[in-house]
Amino acid sequence: MKILIANGPNLNLLGTREPEIYGSISMDDYLIELRTAFPQHEINDFQSNVEGEIINRLQEDDFDALVINPGAFTHYSYAIADCLKNISKPKIEVHISNIYKREEFRQKSVTAANTDGVLSGFGLKGYELAILSFGK
Repeated sequence: MKILIANGPNLNLLGTREPEIYGSISMDDYLIELRTAFPQHEINDFQSNVEGEIINRLQEDDFDALVINPGAFTHYSYAIADCLKNISKPKIEVHISNIYKREEFRQKSVTAANTDGVLSGFGLKGYELAILSFGK
Protein backbone atom coordinates (compact mmCIF):
# COMPACT_ATOMS: atom_id res chain seq x y z
CA MET A 1 0.00 0.00 0.00
CA LYS A 2 1.24 3.48 -0.88
CA ILE A 3 0.69 5.79 2.08
CA LEU A 4 1.16 9.54 1.92
CA ILE A 5 1.93 11.44 5.10
CA ALA A 6 1.10 15.10 4.51
CA ASN A 7 2.13 17.67 7.10
CA GLY A 8 1.16 21.32 7.24
CA PRO A 9 2.78 24.49 8.50
CA ASN A 10 5.66 24.45 10.96
CA LEU A 11 5.81 20.66 11.13
CA ASN A 12 9.15 20.89 9.36
CA LEU A 13 10.39 22.18 12.74
CA LEU A 14 9.60 18.97 14.64
CA GLY A 15 12.40 18.13 17.00
CA THR A 16 13.17 21.77 17.74
CA ARG A 17 9.75 23.48 17.87
CA GLU A 18 8.26 23.50 21.37
CA PRO A 19 9.67 20.09 22.34
CA GLU A 20 7.52 20.09 25.49
CA ILE A 21 4.48 19.86 23.18
CA TYR A 22 5.78 18.22 20.01
CA GLY A 23 8.71 16.14 21.30
CA SER A 24 12.38 16.18 20.36
CA ILE A 25 12.41 13.81 17.37
CA SER A 26 12.53 15.27 13.88
CA MET A 27 10.04 14.06 11.30
CA ASP A 28 12.91 12.81 9.13
CA ASP A 29 14.13 10.60 11.98
CA TYR A 30 10.62 9.43 12.76
CA LEU A 31 9.98 8.54 9.12
CA ILE A 32 12.96 6.18 9.25
CA GLU A 33 11.32 4.45 12.22
CA LEU A 34 7.95 4.25 10.44
CA ARG A 35 9.45 2.83 7.27
CA THR A 36 11.33 0.23 9.32
CA ALA A 37 8.18 -0.69 11.26
CA PHE A 38 6.04 -0.96 8.11
CA PRO A 39 8.27 -2.41 5.35
CA GLN A 40 5.19 -3.77 3.59
CA HIS A 41 4.05 -0.21 2.83
CA GLU A 42 5.58 2.47 0.67
CA ILE A 43 5.49 5.52 2.95
CA ASN A 44 5.96 8.87 1.23
CA ASP A 45 5.92 12.22 2.95
CA PHE A 46 5.20 15.80 2.06
CA GLN A 47 5.35 18.95 4.15
CA SER A 48 4.50 22.50 3.23
CA ASN A 49 3.84 25.77 4.96
CA VAL A 50 1.70 26.78 1.96
CA GLU A 51 -1.97 25.80 1.80
CA GLY A 52 -2.16 25.59 -2.00
CA GLU A 53 0.91 23.35 -2.18
CA ILE A 54 -0.75 20.89 0.19
CA ILE A 55 -3.91 20.86 -1.92
CA ASN A 56 -1.89 20.39 -5.12
CA ARG A 57 -0.01 17.46 -3.56
CA LEU A 58 -3.18 15.76 -2.37
CA GLN A 59 -4.73 16.15 -5.82
CA GLU A 60 -1.84 14.23 -7.40
CA ASP A 61 -3.80 11.12 -6.37
CA ASP A 62 -0.76 8.81 -6.34
CA PHE A 63 -1.40 7.13 -2.98
CA ASP A 64 -3.73 4.47 -1.57
CA ALA A 65 -4.21 6.01 1.89
CA LEU A 66 -3.55 9.36 3.52
CA VAL A 67 -2.31 10.45 6.93
CA ILE A 68 -2.66 14.21 7.25
CA ASN A 69 -1.64 16.64 9.94
CA PRO A 70 -2.85 19.96 8.56
CA GLY A 71 -1.19 21.87 11.40
CA ALA A 72 -2.75 25.29 11.89
CA PHE A 73 -4.75 24.82 8.66
CA THR A 74 -6.85 22.35 10.68
CA HIS A 75 -8.68 25.23 12.27
CA TYR A 76 -9.56 27.40 9.28
CA SER A 77 -8.73 25.84 5.90
CA TYR A 78 -12.01 25.15 4.20
CA ALA A 79 -9.96 24.74 1.01
CA ILE A 80 -8.10 21.73 2.46
CA ALA A 81 -11.40 20.46 3.91
CA ASP A 82 -12.97 20.59 0.45
CA CYS A 83 -9.96 18.81 -1.03
CA LEU A 84 -10.22 16.03 1.58
CA LYS A 85 -13.94 15.70 0.86
CA ASN A 86 -13.08 14.75 -2.72
CA ILE A 87 -10.58 12.04 -1.76
CA SER A 88 -12.38 8.70 -1.59
CA LYS A 89 -9.41 6.80 -0.18
CA PRO A 90 -8.85 6.02 3.51
CA LYS A 91 -7.65 9.13 5.33
CA ILE A 92 -6.81 9.83 8.95
CA GLU A 93 -6.18 13.23 10.53
CA VAL A 94 -3.37 13.24 13.10
CA HIS A 95 -2.42 15.79 15.73
CA ILE A 96 0.67 15.32 17.83
CA SER A 97 -0.73 17.26 20.77
CA ASN A 98 -4.17 16.85 22.28
CA ILE A 99 -5.88 19.75 20.55
CA TYR A 100 -8.67 19.66 23.15
CA LYS A 101 -6.21 20.59 25.90
CA ARG A 102 -4.88 23.57 23.98
CA GLU A 103 -6.13 27.08 23.27
CA GLU A 104 -9.81 27.35 22.37
CA PHE A 105 -9.14 28.16 18.70
CA ARG A 106 -7.15 24.91 18.35
CA GLN A 107 -10.03 22.80 19.63
CA LYS A 108 -12.03 22.99 16.39
CA SER A 109 -11.08 21.12 13.25
CA VAL A 110 -12.77 22.13 10.01
CA THR A 111 -10.97 19.32 8.18
CA ALA A 112 -11.83 16.38 10.46
CA ALA A 113 -15.35 15.88 9.14
CA ASN A 114 -13.83 14.95 5.77
CA THR A 115 -11.57 12.22 7.15
CA ASP A 116 -12.32 8.72 8.41
CA GLY A 117 -10.94 9.37 11.86
CA VAL A 118 -8.86 11.65 14.05
CA LEU A 119 -5.97 10.81 16.35
CA SER A 120 -5.04 13.57 18.77
CA GLY A 121 -2.63 13.62 21.68
CA PHE A 122 -0.61 10.46 21.06
CA GLY A 123 2.53 12.32 20.04
CA LEU A 124 4.29 11.04 16.95
CA LYS A 125 2.82 7.61 17.69
CA GLY A 126 -0.40 8.96 16.16
CA TYR A 127 1.14 8.50 12.72
CA GLU A 128 1.86 4.84 13.50
CA LEU A 129 -1.67 4.32 14.82
CA ALA A 130 -3.07 5.88 11.66
CA ILE A 131 -1.05 3.49 9.48
CA LEU A 132 -2.21 0.56 11.59
CA SER A 133 -5.81 1.60 10.95
CA PHE A 134 -5.30 0.93 7.24
CA GLY A 135 -4.60 -2.77 7.90
CA LYS A 136 -1.90 -4.85 6.29
